[in-house]
Amino acid sequence: MNHENTSQRIVIEPVTRVEGHGKVTILLDEERKVQQARLHIVEFRGFERFIQGRPYWEAPVLVQRLCGICPVSHHLAAVKAMDLIVGVDRLTPTAEKMRRLMHYGQTFQSHSLHFFHLVSPDLLFGFDADPVIRNVIGVAKSFPELAVQGVMMRKFGQEVIRCTSGKKIHGTGAIPGGINKNLSLKEREFLRADADKMVAWSQAALKIAKDYTAEHLATLKDFGSFDSSHMSLVGPEGEMDLYDGRLRCIDADGVKIFDQVDNQRYMDHITEEVRSWSYMKFPFIKSLGPDKGWYRVGPLARLNACDRIDTPLAEDERREFAALTGGQPNQISMAYHWARMIETLHSAEKIRELLDDPDLQGSELMAHGERREEAVGIIEAPRGTLIHHYRVNEDDQVTMANLIVSTTHNNTPMNLAVEKVAKDHLSGVEITEGLLNRVEVAIRAYDPCLSCATHAMGQMPLSLQLMDHEGRLLDERKKG
Repeated sequence: MNHENTSQRIVIEPVTRVEGHGKVTILLDEERKVQQARLHIVEFRGFERFIQGRPYWEAPVLVQRLCGICPVSHHLAAVKAMDLIVGVDRLTPTAEKMRRLMHYGQTFQSHSLHFFHLVSPDLLFGFDADPVIRNVIGVAKSFPELAVQGVMMRKFGQEVIRCTSGKKIHGTGAIPGGINKNLSLKEREFLRADADKMVAWSQAALKIAKDYTAEHLATLKDFGSFDSSHMSLVGPEGEMDLYDGRLRCIDADGVKIFDQVDNQRYMDHITEEVRSWSYMKFPFIKSLGPDKGWYRVGPLARLNACDRIDTPLAEDERREFAALTGGQPNQISMAYHWARMIETLHSAEKIRELLDDPDLQGSELMAHGERREEAVGIIEAPRGTLIHHYRVNEDDQVTMANLIVSTTHNNTPMNLAVEKVAKDHLSGVEITEGLLNRVEVAIRAYDPCLSCATHAMGQMPLSLQLMDHEGRLLDERKKG
C-alpha cells in the first residue's frame, strides 16, 4: 500500500483470543489521527480446490477439517448438500433428530467455549485490566466456580457430539441420505442426567452477559456499533431454526429485503467480491451492490431476523432482548454476547427436549432417491450462516465446491467495527495495551474463525509496531 509520506502505520499481529490468525493495520496521519483501519486475513484456505476429484461421500468428513472447534457445522452443511446429490429431500425422523441433536450440542459447546474462555476475561476484569490476569487462567483463579461451569458446559456439548457422531471432534455420524447410528438408551440416560443442570447453568451465564450489557449500555451503544442489515435462516413461520430453514434478510429498520429464499437459489441474492488486502472474500446482496449490500450474520443477526424462538425460556429472553430496542433491530456489536448466550440456553432446551424423543432410538436411518449433479447445503453455524455448494459428476467426483463460511459474511462488519473503535479510541493518543485490546474486543464480539481452523488460546504472542513512512520504528509494544 502507498500512503502519504506523513502517514504512520500501526500493526496488530496476530489478533489474540480468536480462532485462526489475522492482523490489524491502522494508518495514522501526521496528527496521529486514524485515517484507515483494516482486518487482514493472512491465512489461505484451499479446501474448495483440494476437495475436487474426491468422491462425494468423502466431502462431509473432509471439509470438517477446516475447523477444530466447529467441525459439526461443516460436517452437516456438506452432508445436507450431499443428501440432495443422492436424491433425498426428506430424512427419516430418526436421522433428522439425531442430526439436530448433534448440531445443538455443537452450538452449545462452541458458544460456551467462546464466552467463558475467550470473552469473559474482558467482561469480568475490564478492557484495561493487566493482561497477566485478563485471560482464562485469571478467570479460573478469581472466579473458580464460573471457570468450572464453563469447562463442564463445553464438556457436555462435546459428549452430545460424541454420542451422535461417534467422536467429539471430526465425527462421521452424518452420511449422504441419513446417519450411521442412532442414540442408544445408555447414551440417552448418560446425557439426560446432566441436561437440567445445563439449562440452569445456561441461564446463569446468560445473566452475566445480559447484566454486563445493561450496566455498560451507555458506552456499548457506540462501541464498534453501526446500523446494518442482518441475515439468517428462519423456519416456515419465521421462527429461529439453527439446523434448517430458508434465508431471510432484514435491513437496519427491520424491513425484509428478502424472505423464505430457497437455499438452492442463494446465488440469486448473494455474491462475493475479492479485495487485494485479504484472503477472505466480501459477500454482499446483489440488489444493493457491494457498497450498501453488506450484512451481519450470527447470534445478533439471528435474534434480529427471527420472529420467535420455539423454546420457552429462550423465547422469554428474546422478548427482553427485543424490548431493549423497542422491537427494532439491535445494532450494538457487543450485544452479540447477550444474543449468543440466549442461543446457548435455546440449545440446552432443545437438547433436553430431543433426549426425551423416542425417535432417537429408531432403526430407520437412511432414505434414498435419484441422483442429482448439483446441490447447496445451508446451516446456522455458531458464528452464523454457513453455505456449502457442490457439483458432482457422473463418476461421483466433486467437480466444484464453494464454501461461504460465517466469518466471511461478517468480513465487512468486522472491518467497520475495527475502524470505528480505532478512530474513537486510538486517534491522537499514546498507544497502550488496553487501547489496543479494544480493537481486539470489537473483533471478538463476532467470535470470528479467521481461518476456520482452531481456537487460538493461551499465551499467543502479539507484537505491535508503529513505523514512520520510511520504515523507521517509532514505538513498539509486545505481549505474550
